[in-house]
Amino acid sequence: MFLSVFDIFKIGVGPSSSHTMGPMVAAARFLDNLRSGTEKIPGAGQLFGLRASLHGSLAFTGKGHATDRAVILGLSG
Repeated sequence: MFLSVFDIFKIGVGPSSSHTMGPMVAAARFLDNLRSGTEKIPGAGQLFGLRASLHGSLAFTGKGHATDRAVILGLSG
């Protein structure tokens, strides 16, 4: 697998890239899985809403480090 410097080092939306890039990428991957239907729960039906919770250090510094915005951006595609 080839990784460039741009894959390893990215600038996030807040002062802490570790608290923005990880959650943003995770939310985007979740959205991709949801759209593809590969991880769909049988009988779950149509999705009408979504709620995300931050835990640990992401929850403690979420607003200050813009983690909440990063998750929203990831879910927005």
